[in-house]
Amino acid sequence: MLPSAPRENDSWDDDVSREIARSAPGRSSSGFYAGAPEPASRIGSRDGEVDEEEEIEEEIPVVPVRRQLSVAIAGFAGLLGVGLILGAQTSGPDARLPYAIVVFGVQLLYILAFTMAIRPPAAGTVAGVCVAAAAVADYLAVSREQAGILPLLFVAAGGYVLAVAGQLIRPDDRLHFRDSLSGTLLIVVGVVSFAQVIVLTRQPVGTQAVLVCLTAVAVAVLASHLIDAVFPKPRIAPQVPRGATGIIVGAMLGTLAAATLGSVLVLPFTPAKGAVLGFVVAGIAELVDLAVNYSEVGRRMAGSTPTFWVARHMQGPLGAFALALPGAYVMTAFFLS
Repeated sequence: MLPSAPRENDSWDDDVSREIARSAPGRSSSGFYAGAPEPASRIGSRDGEVDEEEEIEEEIPVVPVRRQLSVAIAGFAGLLGVGLILGAQTSGPDARLPYAIVVFGVQLLYILAFTMAIRPPAAGTVAGVCVAAAAVADYLAVSREQAGILPLLFVAAGGYVLAVAGQLIRPDDRLHFRDSLSGTLLIVVGVVSFAQVIVLTRQPVGTQAVLVCLTAVAVAVLASHLIDAVFPKPRIAPQVPRGATGIIVGAMLGTLAAATLGSVLVLPFTPAKGAVLGFVVAGIAELVDLAVNYSEVGRRMAGSTPTFWVARHMQGPLGAFALALPGAYVMTAFFLS
């Protein structure tokens, strides 16, 4: 039988085989043909389709860490801590008013930063109520015969009720006040919380507790931002310009600073008690500082107008000190006494 002449196009060349394979039923991984084709995750995307995971990865922007900004925030945290600590050390029975004025100035910065960042309905009314609440809280902390936190709780509750009532006056504000209840509470509670440092200075071991706790907060926030300026890795999230190394090391350094102060102060302080106080307040401060970054990223991704840059960058240190003070007061009242 004579061999047939070669053909120009063999019917079983590579291209034709691929076409037949595509038109045939799908084959299972065990080698048998099945009635359904293989899933796209196994056979790969076809016709130039892009996997959803690749699309998500491409859409996530990586926010760069600005070193000069991190250093500036660290400097602000350090100055804030120094001002509150030195004011507490110089405060006395006949010299509480100057320290109250310093605390009131910090409260005004807090109101400015968080009101501009959160932008609650009737922001002007909320800010005015918070200013009045700050003044009343400072006055009660200075003038009452027995220093205690209970009057401050009443001031915070009354300020919150008035702030929410002010948001219900205008119809446009009523549409959004439910979404801002938590933000309004954060503003009012944070403002009144600063008055606790005045109350602490009037207690037997309160001034030393202020020194230990505020030093731990200042060192933790300052160190974390300085480390972010040098080594912002591993990143907490692509959109958040913070590194896990700075957060962890900052909390550890704050605890170490508090333990060191506990070793040189008089009883009831010991290195162990100083470390416990520092661990609690430094941990709270770091979490609040990081939460501020996350909230700002969330507003940016939602398409909200960016916060004024000064207010945006003051939020972290101010929130860290404000929300760490309740922990300092509780630890002083129940752990040191």
